[in-house]
Amino acid sequence: MDVGFEKERFETFKLKSSVAKRFRKFCKRFSKSQSMTLLAMLDFFEINEVSPNERLGETVSSLKHQMQKRFNAVIAIIRDIEKSQTKPTTAMLQSLFEEASKESEEEFDFGTPELISENEELTYYRDNYYKTQEQFHTVHKHFEEVMDKVKYVKGNFGNSYFKLETTKEEYENLKQKLDDVHNHNSTTNR
Repeated sequence: MDVGFEKERFETFKLKSSVAKRFRKFCKRFSKSQSMTLLAMLDFFEINEVSPNERLGETVSSLKHQMQKRFNAVIAIIRDIEKSQTKPTTAMLQSLFEEASKESEEEFDFGTPELISENEELTYYRDNYYKTQEQFHTVHKHFEEVMDKVKYVKGNFGNSYFKLETTKEEYENLKQKLDDVHNHNSTTNR
């Protein structure tokens, strides 16, 4: 019995015998009664808004076969890219890294360090401290000399300003002294 339609009565349709036989075979293939098969067919056409006169195009099996061909083509393209681009690039990068690692493995000889005693080290740092203090005092003295030669000038028409009152020779001498003091601070080996 058809579920949900037990109380309904049967109607008859006038069908050609060849169509009726074909319809009965179709129903047996899906293991449904003729009423339920016809109801399912009507639902399909109404839900999908398809007319029985329209052709849906290719069948599912032909679409499946076509998709399989496309998948195989995509796989072939990916394998070709892997062979022609990815693997050679990887090999090139790997060889570059191997060369770089060989270069970095080279040993550098920095020589043997000279060992000095604690007293020598203290003497070295003490001497450098005194030299730095002496340079500081020299620069400070030169700065005071420059500041003594700076005069404040009140502008008549503009802003006020400071003026350095010195000759060109004195300025060049001062510049030379500052350069000498700066150049004494060079880096030297112990």
